Amino acid sequence: MPKKELLEHHQEDADGPNAKPLSRDDFPPDFFFGVATSAYQVEGAAKEGGRGPSIWDEFSHIKGNILDGGNGDVAVDQYHRYEEDVELIAKLGFGAYRFSISWSRIFPDGLGTKVNVEGISYYNNLINALLEKGIQPYVTLYHWDLPLHLQEAIGGWLNKEIVNYFAIYAETCFASFGDRVKNWITINEPLQTSVNGHGIGIFAPGRRENPSVEQYLTSHHQILAHATAVSIYRKKYKAHQGGQIGISVDCEWAEPNSNKVEDRTAASRRLDFHFGWYMNPIFYGDYPEVMHEELGDNLPKFTDEEKELITNSVDFVGLNHYTSRFIADVQETSDHNDFYKSQKMERIVQWEDGELIGEKAASEWLYVVPWGLRKLLNYIKQKYKNPIIIITENGVDDEEDETCPLHEMLDDKMRVGYFKSYLAEVFNAIRDGVDVRGYFAWSLVDNFEWAQGYTKRFGLVYVDYKNGLTRHPKSSAYWFLRFLKGSDEKSGKQE
Repeated sequence: MPKKELLEHHQEDADGPNAKPLSRDDFPPDFFFGVATSAYQVEGAAKEGGRGPSIWDEFSHIKGNILDGGNGDVAVDQYHRYEEDVELIAKLGFGAYRFSISWSRIFPDGLGTKVNVEGISYYNNLINALLEKGIQPYVTLYHWDLPLHLQEAIGGWLNKEIVNYFAIYAETCFASFGDRVKNWITINEPLQTSVNGHGIGIFAPGRRENPSVEQYLTSHHQILAHATAVSIYRKKYKAHQGGQIGISVDCEWAEPNSNKVEDRTAASRRLDFHFGWYMNPIFYGDYPEVMHEELGDNLPKFTDEEKELITNSVDFVGLNHYTSRFIADVQETSDHNDFYKSQKMERIVQWEDGELIGEKAASEWLYVVPWGLRKLLNYIKQKYKNPIIIITENGVDDEEDETCPLHEMLDDKMRVGYFKSYLAEVFNAIRDGVDVRGYFAWSLVDNFEWAQGYTKRFGLVYVDYKNGLTRHPKSSAYWFLRFLKGSDEKSGKQE
C-alpha cells in the first residue's frame, strides 16, 4: 500500500464516514480538559506590582526582533483582567488552567534575596479565583521569561549557577502556592530557549555567537535546574502537599519519508534530537547515543551524581505538539545551525504526489496533521516506559487581518476542525493503551506570539487589540463548550 493510503487508513477510524462525533463522555471520567497561556504573552503590567524586567522585555524592545514591533508591556492585560478570564474559562466548561509564573514578578532581580510580596499576592489571587470556580491550576515555573538581571550578571542559562537560583525560585513557589497548586511544570520547551534563544537568536536573549556550544550548554543547565527543583519538591513538599511535578517538551512527529532504512534512521535521529534530548536524560540518565556520536565534545557530560539526580525526575511528561513532518535522510544539509545540521535530515511538507502534508495554518511551520499526534503518543509509550502524559499545548493559529469583519474572525472553522481531529487521535491513543491523563488547548486568548508579535492568533477567545482588549469567544470556544457540557447546551452558535 502506498505511504499516503497507509496513513489515511491509519486515520480513518478517527474521522471516517462511520465515525460518530466525539464527546467528553468518550474520554475516561478522570481525564481533564484545560486551556493554557504564559505570563509574558498575556499578563502585561510589565512595570507594575514590583515586577522586574525579563529577557523578553529587553529583546522585544530592540527594533527588528519582533515582526510587528510589538511587545508584552500590556499584552492582553490579564494582570488586571484575571477575574474576567477565569470567568470565561469556567463558562466554557474547562476544568484546568495552565499558566506560568513570571520569575521576575517573584524575584525582580532573579537572585532570590528578597521576595516581591505584590507578586505573591497576584498569583494567590489568581489561584484562589480559579479554585473558587472549580478550575485546577497547572503552574509552569519557567516559560522563557528569565529575569534580565540574571542574564546580564551571570550569563543566564549559560552559567551553571542558574541552577541554584532556579531552585530558590521554585522552592519559593512551592512554599507559597503548593497548599493549593497540585500540578507543577518546571520548564516549558527547553529546546526553544536553547536553539532559538542561544543558537539561531530569534528568541530572547537573542544569542547566536557560539551556537555549537551554547545551545547544548543551555539545555544541560535547564535539565539540571528541572531535576533540582523536582528533588526539592519531592523531599520537602510532595508528601504533605500531595502534588505532582513534570516538564513540558515540544515535539513534532517525524514520519519517515519512505521505507528506506536511511529515511527510517533519519526520522529516529530527528526524534532523538528533538524529544530524546530531554527525555533520554530524564528516563535513562544520559543523552541519546546518536547525539553523543554527532556532537562529540560539544555535548556536555553529566557526572554520576547528576545522572542520579536527573533519572526519573518526572511524575508526568508534558507534551506540546502542533504538527508533523516527513523526514528524509540527507548527509549534507544547507542548514547552517549546528543543531539541525547534526541531524542529517530534511523536513518535508508534501506527500509524494505534491499535495501538502496537511492544511497550512498562519505560522509557516504549522500544518494540520492529526495522525502524527497518535503516532507520537504511541512512540513515547514504547520508548519511555509508558509514562503518564499530559498534552500541555495543542492548537492552531489564524493570521491577524485588520480588514476582516469581526464575525468572520470569530468563525474559526479551521480551528474547530483542528481540535476535532486532534482530539480524535488522543482518544485513539488512549484506546491504544497510552496513559494520557489530560489535554490543554493552546491558547485561551489571542496574545503576544513571541517573535511574530500580534500577527498570529492562537486563541479560542478573540482579543480586540484596537478596542480596549475586549474578549469575544470564537466558534472554537463554543465548540468546546458543547463538547464539554453536552450538545444540549444552548450556545447560540453553529459550528
